[in-house]
Amino acid sequence: MGKPTRATALSDRIPGGRDGRRMLIVTFVDRIGSGLWGATATLYFTYAAGLSTAAIGVLLAVSGAIGIAGPPVGGLLADRLPLRPLLITLQVVRAAASLALLTTTDLRLLLAITSVGSLGDRAVSVLTKLYATRVAGPDRARYQAINRTAMNVGWAVGGLAAAAALTDGTVTVYRWLLIGDALSFLASALFTLGCAEPRSASRIAAKSTPAPGESVQPRKSTPGESTHEECTPEECTPEESAPGISAALAESALANSAPAESAPAESSPAPHKTKTPAPNPWRDRRYLAYTASEAALFLDDSVFKVGLPLWAVTATSAPHQLVPLLLVLNNVLVVLFQVPFARFGATPHTARTSLWPLACAFLLGGAALAASTVVDAPWLAAVTLVLAATAFTVAEMLHATISWELSVVLAPPTAQGAYLGVHGLAQAVQRSAGPLAVTAAIAAGPLGWLGLGAGLAAMCGAQRHLVRDRGDGALSVAPVTVSEH
Repeated sequence: MGKPTRATALSDRIPGGRDGRRMLIVTFVDRIGSGLWGATATLYFTYAAGLSTAAIGVLLAVSGAIGIAGPPVGGLLADRLPLRPLLITLQVVRAAASLALLTTTDLRLLLAITSVGSLGDRAVSVLTKLYATRVAGPDRARYQAINRTAMNVGWAVGGLAAAAALTDGTVTVYRWLLIGDALSFLASALFTLGCAEPRSASRIAAKSTPAPGESVQPRKSTPGESTHEECTPEECTPEESAPGISAALAESALANSAPAESAPAESSPAPHKTKTPAPNPWRDRRYLAYTASEAALFLDDSVFKVGLPLWAVTATSAPHQLVPLLLVLNNVLVVLFQVPFARFGATPHTARTSLWPLACAFLLGGAALAASTVVDAPWLAAVTLVLAATAFTVAEMLHATISWELSVVLAPPTAQGAYLGVHGLAQAVQRSAGPLAVTAAIAAGPLGWLGLGAGLAAMCGAQRHLVRDRGDGALSVAPVTVSEH
């Protein structure tokens, strides 16, 4: 065998094979468009659409609230429909919504259009996670880390491109940036066309019970056939089927392949097999409680978007030029260290144990923000703000890894889409309620930040107790949701 090239070595380090690498490209291109729009949305609605500040606030708040329904609806559909066409359809819907914003300045129409776009954005986020979970298998923690790195690089590229374009500051530039956002979604849809459909345990389970007397014949794969294509029970060998399904199929195949003379002359009729209903996440109290705790632990997002900037300019003597640098620091740290941090979520047990260092990071971040106003000295304020930004970035990276692993391992394979859709509500709720919690901490002063940090640390302890192994095997080993690479 020849010596592996750098490209081959890089491919080996990215879980999921060819489809995993292509989905990383989809994530990168998608986030470039999000960076373009995120940096200019308010400016577009102000100068191009001519909306007032109050109208923009209503527009963003209502569309964001409607978008909360995106994750559970998307996850539910993913358990019933092929995932790849569903992703492509939603990307096209997002592109259409972005282009439709160019056609009107009426607040009611803009509200309807942005609501559709918000639903698509939130749903795509969950479906992309589900696709990655299926193609990466037991290496999903490492894939998640690489995926987040691609997301942050894409955001940075889009934001820098928007900043360069906005030097002109004309309405035409705002419109072209919106067109760029739509084109990024269309490009993502085209790249997704090149990905294979991953096998879904839920959709195999729905078709896995053979009719009485029906035999199950294994099918030999042909050379070059994708390993991710979904197969029916008639096409899959028992080893290739979803967890929990293979044993039933193997037993059925053995029973049907037994010699005819070994059966009694007058066999009794086969018992009627009833279809087992898929697990319902809305009736799973443990998963609902876990999702509620996740909404609190995602607060690092609101800390960076709302808390740090407002606190720095209103309560400290730090120079205002430091604020954008803190956001740059966050982005750089995530790009550099998110992949190494994947080890903290390599297994369910490791992820659960890593909740302790996550609690320490939240405590340190809250204490640093509280200390930034102790002495009226710009240098001390700057140092403590940098320390706080670093601590909350560490918390962000730790929680991203822990959350990905635990949200998957606690979800039954036959209802993974529905469960991950419910888990997606945590981020959606945080985006709506998070700014209120952070501004309340700002209003309370240094004690407010100490209380926020201590509260988040306590939530880490509560979640660790919630996801403990109860003897049902849920956290003993990571489930293999798809074929392993």
